Amino acid sequence: MRKSRIFVFLLGIVVLFLGAYLQGDELQNRLTVDLYLDWEYVSSPQISPDGTQIVYVRRITDKINDKFESHIWIINFDGSRNRQLIKGSSPLWSPDGKRLAYISSVDNRSQIFVRWMDTGEATQITHLDQSPSNLAWSPDGEKIAFTMLVPSSPQSWIKMPPRPKGAKWADPAMVVDRLSYRYDGRGNRPLGFRHIFTVPATGGTPRQLTSGDYDHGAPQWSLDGQTIIFSATRKPEAEYLPGGSEVYALLLKDGQIRALTDRDGPDSNPQVSPDGRFIAYTGYDQKNYSYHVSKLYVMDFDGQNKRLLSEKLDRSIRGVIWAPDSSGVYFAVGDKGTSNIHFAPVSGGIRQITQGTHMLSSLSLASNNRAVGMLSAPWEPGDLVTFSLNQPTPKKITAVNDDLLEGIKLGEVEEIWYKSFDDKPIQGWIIKPPDFDSEKKYPLILYIHGGPHAMYNVAFDFEFQNHAAHDYVVLYTNPRGSTGYGEEFGNAIWYSYPGDDYHDLMKGVDAVLQKGYIDEENLFVCGGSGGGVLTSWIVGHTDRFTAAVVMKPVTNWYSFVGTTDGAHWYRRFREMPWENPQEYLDRSPIAYSGNVTTPTMVLTGELDLRCPMEQTEQYYRALKIQKKETVMIRIPGEYHGIGRRNPTHKIAQILYLREWFEKYKK
Repeated sequence: MRKSRIFVFLLGIVVLFLGAYLQGDELQNRLTVDLYLDWEYVSSPQISPDGTQIVYVRRITDKINDKFESHIWIINFDGSRNRQLIKGSSPLWSPDGKRLAYISSVDNRSQIFVRWMDTGEATQITHLDQSPSNLAWSPDGEKIAFTMLVPSSPQSWIKMPPRPKGAKWADPAMVVDRLSYRYDGRGNRPLGFRHIFTVPATGGTPRQLTSGDYDHGAPQWSLDGQTIIFSATRKPEAEYLPGGSEVYALLLKDGQIRALTDRDGPDSNPQVSPDGRFIAYTGYDQKNYSYHVSKLYVMDFDGQNKRLLSEKLDRSIRGVIWAPDSSGVYFAVGDKGTSNIHFAPVSGGIRQITQGTHMLSSLSLASNNRAVGMLSAPWEPGDLVTFSLNQPTPKKITAVNDDLLEGIKLGEVEEIWYKSFDDKPIQGWIIKPPDFDSEKKYPLILYIHGGPHAMYNVAFDFEFQNHAAHDYVVLYTNPRGSTGYGEEFGNAIWYSYPGDDYHDLMKGVDAVLQKGYIDEENLFVCGGSGGGVLTSWIVGHTDRFTAAVVMKPVTNWYSFVGTTDGAHWYRRFREMPWENPQEYLDRSPIAYSGNVTTPTMVLTGELDLRCPMEQTEQYYRALKIQKKETVMIRIPGEYHGIGRRNPTHKIAQILYLREWFEKYKK
């Protein structure tokens, strides 16, 4: 008997080690989390005026210093001669195609550079204290306009005693008399607003063109180079009410500024036509909805003859760019998890230009109708594609992650549609583990998107594929409130959030369970931001999940009003919290913490301004005081987008989430 027990014990040890060995060997052909440090991203494609070359940004990870690095690459339109050009970002061709403006770092400060493309010589043309953005060449190539934060002079209501020579005193107190202000919790972000500047393209002293306590958008030059068009946020009379923005024209010779639009609702993203006759822009009439569809408009350059071009399109407009002949406007439309390019002639009517189940965006056009954009699909990480507007079939010309994916088995991505409790159709996707076997039972992760006005789509998702590589089925859906399905669908949670979107998510889980390959004892749920709201709501309303991870949530709407960085919380409630506290309490997940039986992790970046850390702390303490199974993970130095500052923090978020599920997996 003793020998038998020893034999069984030793056999068990062998099986454990053999299983671990085989699993490790199996993961060699799957997407492991360490590959994230070698993952590359492309962005900001810009085609040369003659359509022969393309510059773009390629982002890599500096593993030693745990940060991202951006390099500008150049490639021919046909995909040949792909090579690194220089370290930097935001590349922009000069109007004649002979020079390239870009932003690069000098002594940890971002500066504007200009590079001559024939000689490769580059000149630093600014010496700025703040980071520039939104570069725009003047039509004659003599100047570059840009935006930059201008710190406000700190207020002081008191007169301190004289500081002794050589004394190192603490930073002074900060006087705040505005509802919204810029402060990152560590004193590293100065108070101020973004304004428009110009600087000679050969270098010199930047000239500030705008002022005031409001932010200015990307500048656009008039054809004659005498006027700059931009949008700016209006200073609202009462800051808690919906603000807005208008399109303005600034005359350079005397600095006069004239509003070109004026309505109750935001107008922004102005684009001047190549012939200088028109301005295209986006906006909508303010209805105080939780979600508005952004429409496409065009007006004469002087602001007259405004007309709506996208009246019949119940989708938001993104990435507006004029046709080279000024006949109309190209733009991207997000629809049911995809994005394609559309065209709106100035004369009216809209037609779809590209087709396909993909996310196509960041369009750049040349004078000969050649185009470049970025494309991602379920099994294709983002890469550059080129096409002609006359024959709009995208051709992939980069493959920045193909070397990493060589020999890697990815999970199958399946689109699903299902009926919610009220028969409303809901779209979602399932990622299955590699080597999926329909006869087996797999654990399920329901992953909920933020926003809540956002859209899961068909683009490649590293984290989802990594979870699938560890034999989880991942379900992600677009419940009501999501974008890409029209204004009515997006506003279905107006004054009711969380609400029926919860039932949409539960019906999605039911639909996947009916497929027969999900282990009903191992259902997991997670989400961030708006997804964190819903995850914390879910565990307070059902015990069907084995474990949950609530990331960067809002758990107490009442206190959120006093701590957020300015999210549009007011559009989700009829009254202010002091006017109707019960409505805020009824929608707060913390009010249902007593119902929670699901082991729940809460995870947030310590510098999060959109969903402040105190929201996570409140929920964690509520669960812990009631002796619920919970733990809090604090990610240092991270804002709302965890991993944007430090790549390893994104890896940590993925691993902590899955480790919590593994801990409670049955």
